[in-house]
Amino acid sequence: MSWKVDVDGDTCIGSGMCAALKPEVFALDGATATVVTEEVEPDETVLDAADSCPAMAIEVTEKGEVIGPRP
Repeated sequence: MSWKVDVDGDTCIGSGMCAALKPEVFALDGATATVVTEEVEPDETVLDAADSCPAMAIEVTEKGEVIGPRP
């Protein structure tokens, strides 16, 4: 089973927290973050990155259900 990761480029403020937490999944591309790989193996750090995003620009889904950021 894998998770799908997406960064909303219109919402992202480029804080870099996601890339610092999980550089194999997120990268800074100019003023915004991008996803290096959209499909990832389940990993708590990916959810931590979504939770810590100050702009709430990261969405993690599993089988179409949003699992991150967590409430």
